[in-house]
Amino acid sequence: MTVASWQKVGAIDLMSKDIPALKSGEVLVKVAASGICGTDLHISRGETPHASKKVVIGHEFSGYVQEIHPDTKALVKVGDLVAIDPNMPCNQCTFCRNQKYHLCTHLFCIGVTVDGGMSQYVSVPARAVIAVPSHVSPEVASLAEPLSCVVHAIDQGKIKSGDSVLVIGAGPIGLMAIALASTSGGRVTVIEPSEMRRQKALDTFGATEAFAPGTLPAVDGALGEGFDVVFECVGRPNTAEDAVNFTKAGGTVVWVGVAKVEDRVSISPFDIYRKELTITSTYTNPYGIERAVKVLAENKVDWSSLVSHTFKLSEFDEAWKVFLAGTGLKVVIKP
Repeated sequence: MTVASWQKVGAIDLMSKDIPALKSGEVLVKVAASGICGTDLHISRGETPHASKKVVIGHEFSGYVQEIHPDTKALVKVGDLVAIDPNMPCNQCTFCRNQKYHLCTHLFCIGVTVDGGMSQYVSVPARAVIAVPSHVSPEVASLAEPLSCVVHAIDQGKIKSGDSVLVIGAGPIGLMAIALASTSGGRVTVIEPSEMRRQKALDTFGATEAFAPGTLPAVDGALGEGFDVVFECVGRPNTAEDAVNFTKAGGTVVWVGVAKVEDRVSISPFDIYRKELTITSTYTNPYGIERAVKVLAENKVDWSSLVSHTFKLSEFDEAWKVFLAGTGLKVVIKP
């Protein structure tokens, strides 16, 4: 089969590998749709410390159950469309034993530490698959993993009806955050440099207003100005600082974007103290994948509009260029 693999720093290459042989406890999935993610870019650049060398990328994917190992107990059957939760904990460490499995000290991730879904077939633990209702397309089903991360972010933000919410960045993750924040009762403002993405946020995902960077007036949170909850969905030091500065006293900052390991931010401890801010973050998608599938299946938002480009796996190089250009939204490979 053909796969897209991280073979050397700076590139993702197409190559040939054998279809994986199933082990006890595993399911073979014929991949139907696999999204390219910013994490894949970090992996390609050697910026993801826990990524395995020569791994087949792809942690945002859906597919059809092709085979179930005879010794495997599964809640799905051959032919089912499934979404994949790529994060598999050890179930033995202190975090796993205390309902924080996403912080597992031995977490392995499909598409990061073990071969993933940027391929024609992939073997995964049976516990990683969740059946998707038949009316959901494979492309939309492949959004379950990133949406589950946003579900966790919304949980961290603890939005209340009537809250003023700011989302910084309207890429796929930011647009998902806008949608869930608005359906949670928040009034959502967006900061995003792309006019196309600002318009998408307003027209499709529930934002009330949208600003280009540098055009939203500064606020004094100590005087009650600013936002109750701010989601930073970019992963850069300047936007992480902006998130703090735009939050009103008593508010919550949620850092969602993935920054580089070496990045640092400059914030005033006194300002945090004076405004009594809560600064939190999100790491992966604990207990979110099934909820994400339900949200996608309800289709209260046109989730398919997030998929701006689709390519065959043989066209991966072209897809990667489109992804790097950032001119669209979610780029999906259909092997």
